[in-house]
Amino acid sequence: MSTTQVSAENTARVLADKFITFLETGTAPQELFTPDVFVDFTLPRWRLQAQGTQNALALRTAGHPGPSRVPRSRLDATTTGFILEVEEQWEQDHESWYCRELFRADVSDGSISQLSVYCTGDWDRARVAEHSRTVRLLKP
Repeated sequence: MSTTQVSAENTARVLADKFITFLETGTAPQELFTPDVFVDFTLPRWRLQAQGTQNALALRTAGHPGPSRVPRSRLDATTTGFILEVEEQWEQDHESWYCRELFRADVSDGSISQLSVYCTGDWDRARVAEHSRTVRLLKP
């Protein structure tokens, strides 16, 4: 593996870890995003976009106003950044929520400059229970 590949993978790992911290705390670590970051967020039956750090953060807090947990994740470094798959859980309005998300990030100068988000949609406790009763997953 070349030094450039190792450096790109290290940058991807550091940024992915910072991004998971952002998901879990709601606070973006320093230099996670470029000032002009572009976010393209696709959820079931809807699509949203934001440009700039503050607008990107507002997009996140509108959908997830509080902290969450990321019990599982998978990272794949790419030539332009990384792909991060996560399961996310959180509590809101006395309800437990769950979703799966895929993030494709382009990196410029060590920060995320473009982010595509694909979300399954938010499942409440009843949907998670229904899924558990009716579907047997082969892998967690």
